[in-house]
Amino acid sequence: MSTSGTSRTTGRGAAAAPPSQHGSLGGRNFLLLLTATLLVFSNFAPLLTVLPMWAASAETGHGGVGTIAGTMMAATVAVQFLMPWILARFGLRTVLASGALLLGAPALGYLASSDLSWILVVSAVRGVGFGMVVVAASSLTVELVPMGQRGRASGLYGIAVGIPYVLVLPLSVWYVQHAGFGAVFVGTAVLGSLVVPLVAMMSHPRSGTPSTHTDDSGAAASARPAWVLRPLAGPWVVLLWTAVAMGGVTAFLALALPGVAPAALLVLALGIMLGRSGAGMYADRVGYGRLMLPGMASGALGLAGLAGAAAGVGPAGLAIGAAGLYGVSFGVVQNDTFVVMFQRAGPRGTGAASTVWNVGYDAGTGAGSILVGLLAAGLGVAGAFALTSGAILLTAVLMWADSPRRADGASRPAPAVSLSFDQRVRALHRSEKL
Repeated sequence: MSTSGTSRTTGRGAAAAPPSQHGSLGGRNFLLLLTATLLVFSNFAPLLTVLPMWAASAETGHGGVGTIAGTMMAATVAVQFLMPWILARFGLRTVLASGALLLGAPALGYLASSDLSWILVVSAVRGVGFGMVVVAASSLTVELVPMGQRGRASGLYGIAVGIPYVLVLPLSVWYVQHAGFGAVFVGTAVLGSLVVPLVAMMSHPRSGTPSTHTDDSGAAASARPAWVLRPLAGPWVVLLWTAVAMGGVTAFLALALPGVAPAALLVLALGIMLGRSGAGMYADRVGYGRLMLPGMASGALGLAGLAGAAAGVGPAGLAIGAAGLYGVSFGVVQNDTFVVMFQRAGPRGTGAASTVWNVGYDAGTGAGSILVGLLAAGLGVAGAFALTSGAILLTAVLMWADSPRRADGASRPAPAVSLSFDQRVRALHRSEKL
């Protein structure tokens, strides 16, 4: 999401604030960011499952249900490609507040109709807000803490993301089943909108110079050398495929296993938090990038377990155990890909890394809901989960088989903690040229 005690230089030649001025894991700005993140995802997470139920109540089929998250994520990804210019014009905090309002308030619009076309329109608007929020929030996550705390910062950010999945998502499914949809839509709209005053309470960097992200996010970002983007491709593929599975699970688990879905979703969310926070601590101490492929492979195994549960195979607790395994695996993949991308992009590449990571996550989630929906229409949810699991496992095997065959004859070792961040970036640059 290395500490170097030296000051850095922005693209305009001004010395940037040293890490100490950017705060710490316990700093006021970072804690406000975590709270804002929790509120944002208290709007976003429950509706991933509630909206398919809302559409299904109007007799929408599996194929149509899958387009809901797909439409929202398409709008999210579209705006993310514009984020370098948006951030350069308005800055991280303004974009975070505006995106949260655009994501939160339109949730009230779902009350007007359960017709699929209307749900898609509202979801597309909210997708634009979500795209703004996640790029700004993930950039602030690495900007507000020293470099050596990025793994743990990513883990804490993952916990703030995960708590709504643990508490609000299962509760919203239960509440819909017992009391209806209206209160869920109103509650999530209010929670999302509360981010605006929290962002207003954040202080700006004391240095008075533009942040590295804002400075990096202008037109220069569009001309970023290929050597900066190329090292992000491997982590991006890993994140994309695991996110595909996540999109399918959140959209169709409650429809395939309505009785066990609240418990399974709770365990899934707990697993994501534990996996991401644990991987963050591991990464800061041992090195980045070591857990991506194992996380991908174990995630495929967890998804296969969910396929078996949806097919009625195995004991009653299979779905819960499989959801937990997939959750831990996805959390590990999230954290490891996050810190590796920011590390490889370098101090001038936080805008690029944030955009690429979030595009992978959101494009995968949206494509997953569409893909699993199309497969489920012909094969059932169990068959769709099984095929997706096989595709993830195959990709992991292919990437593992290719990794020892790099030109240098070995996988790149984890950077030494004693090196400065700039030294690591230069070393990575040189290794790409070998």
